[in-house]
Amino acid sequence: MCRSIKTLRPPAIPEKATEEEIRAAALQYVRKVSGFRAPAAHNEEVFAAAVDAIAEATRDLLGGLQVRGAAVSG
Repeated sequence: MCRSIKTLRPPAIPEKATEEEIRAAALQYVRKVSGFRAPAAHNEEVFAAAVDAIAEATRDLLGGLQVRGAAVSG
């Protein structure tokens, strides 16, 4: 149904995840959990809200993670 969600933190990716990568992962998650590739018109609002919420949670998670041995970027 959907491709795998990739790891979005170093060292899996060399730099900070982009907004596009975060939103793509959130969309894939919502698709997988809901079972819908695209929502019907009457579900579009809740589908989009879920993608937004998961993208925000992902940004918070990635921003708060401390990876041992990872170089600190500034």
